[in-house]
Amino acid sequence: MTLAANPLQPLNGNKRHPHMKKRTSQILILLQISWFCCLTLKAQVDSAGKVHRIAIFVPLFLDSAFDATGTYKYEKVFPKFINPGLEFYEGVELALDSLETEGIRLDVQVYDTRSASMSISQILQSPDFQQTELIIGHVIPTELRELADAALRKNIPFINVNFPNDGGITDNPDFVILNSTLKTHCASIYKFLQRNYATSTIFMFRKKGLQEDRLQNYFAEIEKNTASVPLRLKFITLAETFDVRQLLPYLDSNRKTICVVGSLDENFGKNFCQQLASVFKTYPTKIIGMPTWDNINDFTQPEYGDAEIFYTSPFYINPNDSLVLWIQQYYKTRFFSRPSDMVFRGYETIYHFAKLLELHGHSLSSNLGEKKFKVFNDFDIQPVFLNRQNMTLDYFENKKLYFIKKVNGNIVAVY
Repeated sequence: MTLAANPLQPLNGNKRHPHMKKRTSQILILLQISWFCCLTLKAQVDSAGKVHRIAIFVPLFLDSAFDATGTYKYEKVFPKFINPGLEFYEGVELALDSLETEGIRLDVQVYDTRSASMSISQILQSPDFQQTELIIGHVIPTELRELADAALRKNIPFINVNFPNDGGITDNPDFVILNSTLKTHCASIYKFLQRNYATSTIFMFRKKGLQEDRLQNYFAEIEKNTASVPLRLKFITLAETFDVRQLLPYLDSNRKTICVVGSLDENFGKNFCQQLASVFKTYPTKIIGMPTWDNINDFTQPEYGDAEIFYTSPFYINPNDSLVLWIQQYYKTRFFSRPSDMVFRGYETIYHFAKLLELHGHSLSSNLGEKKFKVFNDFDIQPVFLNRQNMTLDYFENKKLYFIKKVNGNIVAVY
C-alpha cells in the first residue's frame, strides 16, 4: 500500500476545544498509519530515473494505541509517550512534500520499532529492506547496535538522529551520530572558555556521582591534550543539598565569576542557577551548563532573575527563519498547537540527507560531511578516531554545537 507524501487532510471545521482538536488530529494520524507494519511514503513515483530507497525506524507504538480490531485504546486521551516518534514522523511527511515539489524521487519505508508483529531483526531480513540506500533511526540503545551493524553489512549510512552516544560502536564508518556526544559538548565548552576567558579562574561545580566523575575526566583529558594554554580550572564538589552559602567563597563582587556546572542532573543545575540568581546583583556570574539544560523550561521563572545562563546544543531553531514560521503556522492551523523540536528534526534529517543521497547515490557514505542543503542547522559531520594510534575510523559525528545564552528565560544570544 502506498500513501502520498502528505496523506493528511485538514479536519472539517468544528467548535471543539483546541486541545481536543489537537488530540483528535493526532489520533487520526495514528489510525491512518496503523493499517501497516511498514508504511511506504513516496515523494514522487514514476517509471523514469532512479528512485532512491530510505528506511526510517521510529517508535510509533501502534500496537499500544490500537487493539486487534483496530479500535483506539485510549478514548479521547493521547499518551505523551507516543508524541516524540509521531512528531518526528510528521516532520518527515512535511519534508517529503517539499522534496516532491523539487522532483526528488524517493521510496521511503517507515517502520514502527515498537511493532509486536515484526521485530527489527525481521525487518532487516525482509525483501523490502534489501534495496535500502540510507537508514534513519530515532532509536534507543538496544536498537542502535542492530541498525549500525546492518548499515555496516550493506555499506550504507545509518543516521542516528536522537541518541547522543556511540553505544560502544567502533570501526563503523557507516554510523553517524547527529545528536552530539557528551565528550564533544565538553570539548566545545573547553574551547569556548579558552577563547573568551583564557586568563580567568574557572570553577566547575559538581556533586558526587559516576556521571560527574566522567564529566570531570573528559575535561581533564581535554586539558591534557589541548594545543593552547590550559584553562585555570578548579573542581568544587558540593553536597546534594546546598545553598548560596557554600558558593559565596568562590564569588567575586568586583568581576564576573565563570561557573561551569559539571553534572547532567537537571535538578542540581536548576538549584545552582537559583542560588546564584539570588546574589547576582552583588556577585555577577556567568553560568555554563550541560546539554540537558535544553530541556529545562523553568528558567523563565522569576527566581532565576537576571542570571546569565549558557548551554550547548547541536540543534537551534531560529524563530525568524521563514521555513520555521511556515511550519509553525501549519501546526497552528492544523493541530492548534506549536511544533516540537522533533518535528523540525524529522523535517531537517530527511530533507538534508535525501538531497545528499539524490546527489551522490551509492557514494553518499563518502560525502556525509558535505555542507550543502542546510535546513535549520549547520551540521559539521566529522570522522571520529577513538584510538589515534591505529587511526581506525570508528564513526562520524556532528561536531557543530551552538552556545545558547538565556537571561530571564529568553534566548538573548546564540554563538
